[in-house]
Amino acid sequence: MAITAAMVKELRDTTGAGMMDAKKALTECDGDMDAAVDWLRTKGLAKAAKKADRVAAEGLVGVAVSTGRGVAIEINSETDFVAKNEDFQALVRDVAKVALETGDSVDVVKAAALNGKTVDEVIGEAIARIGENMTFRRLHVLEGDTIVSYVHNAAAPEMGKIGVLVAMKGDAAKAAEIGKQFAMHIAATAPMALDEASLDQDVVARELKVQTEKALEENATAAKPKPEQVIHNNIIPGRMKKFLEEVTLVNQKFVVNPDVTVAQAAKDAGVEITGFARLAVGEGVEKKEDDFAAEVAKMAGA
Repeated sequence: MAITAAMVKELRDTTGAGMMDAKKALTECDGDMDAAVDWLRTKGLAKAAKKADRVAAEGLVGVAVSTGRGVAIEINSETDFVAKNEDFQALVRDVAKVALETGDSVDVVKAAALNGKTVDEVIGEAIARIGENMTFRRLHVLEGDTIVSYVHNAAAPEMGKIGVLVAMKGDAAKAAEIGKQFAMHIAATAPMALDEASLDQDVVARELKVQTEKALEENATAAKPKPEQVIHNNIIPGRMKKFLEEVTLVNQKFVVNPDVTVAQAAKDAGVEITGFARLAVGEGVEKKEDDFAAEVAKMAGA
């Protein structure tokens, strides 16, 4: 497979690796981006990278909460300018309210009533009126005894670039108070899962493979190699423990007080986190990178 400059740039942006290292990784992995990330990590040339770091889109995430239930929705637009449009913001707010009342999926909400029409029809009218394509892309519903929401980089109340919901059980007043701090923590750290049990096992298996290959390669080139059983019984389990501490919410160091984990902070407050949702605008949407030189040539009639 031909390795393009755009592919090298994407891998560099994702991993922070050097240009030649990125190109070699892609060559070794026949252009497979995920495999190239793992190859670089095995060689100690990059840190773990999430797909969300490589993608972008415009629009807003909107949140809405009622007793025991919260929703976060994402509506994408073509440009960030539209996300600042009051008409578009009103659309996001209205769809979030409908989702809170009726929705358990995007399709269900699209078919629900809003101002005498379906949500899908209302979005279509907004597209025609504002003059830019829009997509109601995602919906996450969270239920629990107490639901707290938070919006980061807010464009208007209850909507912004990142929306977070946190579900807790325990004293409602205490949950509401510390829940906002937990939501801000989640916005900042983007945990993959609540705890180890809820973490995607494919993710765990992939990380174990990378850490095993990396540890064995490092040991093979070390001045004083350790016995292989030490690598498998101590080094690799230690690295996996650190990985789980970094990507699972309850095991992360609490950003407000790094001396304790999130789980301990919740326990100290007399509550327990039972679930969370975090939506960031553009996750999983490939943003088209225009070739500026080609665009200029096209405009010049070349």
